[in-house]
Amino acid sequence: MIPLFLSSCNEDDLKKAAKISAKKVTLTRDRSLRVDITFSDSAVVKAKGYAPVLDQVNPSEGSKYQEMPGGVKITFFDPLQKVTGTITSDYAIRKETEGITIFKKNVVVVREDLTFNTEELTWDERKKKYFSPRGIVTRPDGTILNAVNFSAPEDFSSVDFEQGSGETFVKGDLTP
Repeated sequence: MIPLFLSSCNEDDLKKAAKISAKKVTLTRDRSLRVDITFSDSAVVKAKGYAPVLDQVNPSEGSKYQEMPGGVKITFFDPLQKVTGTITSDYAIRKETEGITIFKKNVVVVREDLTFNTEELTWDERKKKYFSPRGIVTRPDGTILNAVNFSAPEDFSSVDFEQGSGETFVKGDLTP
């Protein structure tokens, strides 16, 4: 015995489909490969970024954006050009009009004093802050924190989060 499935759509469904298909948005996409970007302020290099693929997307409606489907790595420098940290992710999108960059999939922030792992991290250029709904902060001493509503200033000099939980290690003798 073979099961038989039947499906139908009424006239209203066909009208809805026609309206949706009539709204066509065209995109122009300019693709660049092996892109190196240098960010500087007053002739001082602040960061260098690398993306294997960078798509500049210009939709006929809406704001243009840059997409990095092959991931991105950003290296940060202090004024003496010493590396202070990195951000890597498997995907990123920069929305120019909103002034935000969203890093997604296997996002890792590494600094001397912490490593932050998450699936999504947003950089707000105007506020000069990073935000993430959740992630894991690991410190060199072995402390591991599960962070909810994570935020950090642009240089990751401090971190804030809510509802943190995790493991930490205490040095010294704890006997009374």
